[in-house]
Amino acid sequence: MTTPIATDRVVAPATGTPRRGVTARILRRAWSYNEMRIAAIVFCGLALLTAFGPFIIDASATSMNVANRFLPPIFMEGGQFPHLLGTDQLGRDLLLRSLIGLRNAFAIGVVSVVGMFILGCAIGIYAGYKGGWTDVILMRLTDVQMSIPVIILAITILGMTRPTPLTIIAVLILAGWPVYARVTRGVTLAERQKEYVRAAKILGASDLRIMIRHIAPSILPASAFVAVLDVARMMIFEAIFGFIGIGIQPPTPTFGTIISSGTQYLLNAWWITIVPGILLALALGSLNLMGGVLERARNHILQGGE
Repeated sequence: MTTPIATDRVVAPATGTPRRGVTARILRRAWSYNEMRIAAIVFCGLALLTAFGPFIIDASATSMNVANRFLPPIFMEGGQFPHLLGTDQLGRDLLLRSLIGLRNAFAIGVVSVVGMFILGCAIGIYAGYKGGWTDVILMRLTDVQMSIPVIILAITILGMTRPTPLTIIAVLILAGWPVYARVTRGVTLAERQKEYVRAAKILGASDLRIMIRHIAPSILPASAFVAVLDVARMMIFEAIFGFIGIGIQPPTPTFGTIISSGTQYLLNAWWITIVPGILLALALGSLNLMGGVLERARNHILQGGE
């Protein structure tokens, strides 16, 4: 008497590199690079400052104090404690405003990338697995969306409504998902022809189960590493939106609004623009460096390296 085969068992890939352990090997390889360690230390330091700085600094990010306007950083003549990096044209603490701006930019960047990652990968996997007219229609929609510049899309949507974090995140997701959809769809076209997918079909697994349980784990790690670079890109867009006046509105501090308001005081109060610019550059540089090292490590492992 034969024992029936359970249809809900996981079917391991018949060919190729085992999926289990690949991500851990990539992370170990990436950590072996000095650039990764330096970038991680810088980013973690900024994260700690962003998390605890607003509670430690004895100042206000929104309260105006005209008597303290244009105070220079503490290391310059005229600097005063607790305004370590000076104040802006309204007497507000610049370090505190920059840290809150960094927190807002990072939160918007992470949530946006998570949203576009989920939406784009879901559409790409579905289009690549189904094929036919479903694939054609979804990819044409993707092409149309990719042809619209992010700034034009943002001006069109945010210009008609009051910009809020949620609307900015929605705009960034709408602008960014096609990239993940196209990449994921291309990988899915190759994966669906492999033996482990055919074996799952023979065992009676549904299309949804095959896409989620078998195909997605094979392609999501690579896209996830690339998403680290996209976090930095979304932070740049958030700063650009604030700079041109369609970002989060005052009095909430953002990099774009701080830098924009300080451009007219560059000659006599350069720190209003330079301080947030340096913090933004450090955050973006560390994220880009980590993303680049992860991509290098991934290519090394997938080519058979250790």
